[in-house]
Amino acid sequence: QVQLVESGGGLVQPGGSLRLSCAASGFTLAYYAIGWFRQAPGKEREGVSCISSSDGSTYYADSVKGRFTISRDNAKNTVYLQMNSLKPEDTAIYYCAAAQLECSRYPELYDYWGQGTQVTVSA
Repeated sequence: QVQLVESGGGLVQPGGSLRLSCAASGFTLAYYAIGWFRQAPGKEREGVSCISSSDGSTYYADSVKGRFTISRDNAKNTVYLQMNSLKPEDTAIYYCAAAQLECSRYPELYDYWGQGTQVTVSA
């Protein structure tokens, strides 16, 4: 059974850090581009970051560039999103998704999705 499971969300103060994990089962994550998306209440789902399957290239939304880092551990079949200097506007449900094609900002191009993990940045 193909599955993506996110973990690592929680409540953190502004300026704090969290590391999200996206663990895959039922398929080999290394063969897929893995994207992180987020969705805040009342807003559309937006792409946050992506790591390609071919050469490990990474991509970031302008709003998180310099603060978030995406990485993958193929031996653990897991992708991570290290989030530093968190801001209240980073509050959202964070989803990871896998695409057989390369990284894309468009959610509809991803084949598998996790259930999401809540990140809340608040004092």
